[in-house]
Amino acid sequence: MSEQKKITVNKKAFHNYEIIEKYEAGMALVGSEIKSIREGKVNLKDSYVEIRAGEAFLLNAHISAYSNASYNNHEPERVRKLLLHKRELLKLDKKVRTKGMSIIPLRMYFNPKGKVKIEISLAKGKRVYEKKQKIKDRDIKRDVDREMKSYR
Repeated sequence: MSEQKKITVNKKAFHNYEIIEKYEAGMALVGSEIKSIREGKVNLKDSYVEIRAGEAFLLNAHISAYSNASYNNHEPERVRKLLLHKRELLKLDKKVRTKGMSIIPLRMYFNPKGKVKIEISLAKGKRVYEKKQKIKDRDIKRDVDREMKSYR
């Protein structure tokens, strides 16, 4: 079987959040959304997952309208239902309610069977000083690697 084909990655999520747990979910989509996703016209930048009445929904994810669709094209930022197991939903709902965490999408991809999957995560927001420290550490590591490379 082939590997997963990446559609999009939410890079801001890794900067703004500390990832605790990851889950794979399916999505309930319409035909024009699938065609637009195959063209790569997806943005997960400001999207998040909300649990309502025992079901998970993806909000603020932008899937552009398909250019070759007819008059009944999909709404680009409509609420999309996520398909998760019941025990996963209950576990996520419990943690979000008690610990003040968020559920955010990390990436969207095609699985080997050609189905669209979305990787969501239970995440905790980083403080500003944590973000600055991570950038500082990355810059120091880059400088050290550069110096080590010049001595070889």
